Amino acid sequence: MIELLLRSPEATRKLGRKLGRVLRESDFVALTGELGAGKTLLVRGAVEGAGAKDAPSSPSFALVNIYRGGQVTLQHIDLYRLSGQAELFALGFDDLLAEPAATLCEWADRAGSALPADRLEIALEHAGPSSRRARMAARGARSQRLLAAIRRK
Repeated sequence: MIELLLRSPEATRKLGRKLGRVLRESDFVALTGELGAGKTLLVRGAVEGAGAKDAPSSPSFALVNIYRGGQVTLQHIDLYRLSGQAELFALGFDDLLAEPAATLCEWADRAGSALPADRLEIALEHAGPSSRRARMAARGARSQRLLAAIRRK
């Protein structure tokens, strides 16, 4: 596990850029944290880091945004409005995981046991007015590679 203190919104975005540069097809990043913790900001940085051409936005109402044109296609899923696992499967969550893309999932804790076993978990929490604490843990061999690559960047 890696724990970082991100002293500004720009530091959160910078961590996202590092993540975006090392994401590969089939990587899954599970993002958790309360409202305003910086999950969407981190995803914006990841979209920039991956070199996607589309401007990132929160998929809270659409649930899923797809970003193409970079080194890897990114799927940005936001489960904030999810009412339960039945809705998750109606959304086609299993189909999304089968896509040739890296997936960044906000409010991932709402997916429960439907989350892939191999995933990078990033928990963000408030550590001050503009500071955040990020705890990153790899769950599986693929995610260990991802976490090691973030460390090197």
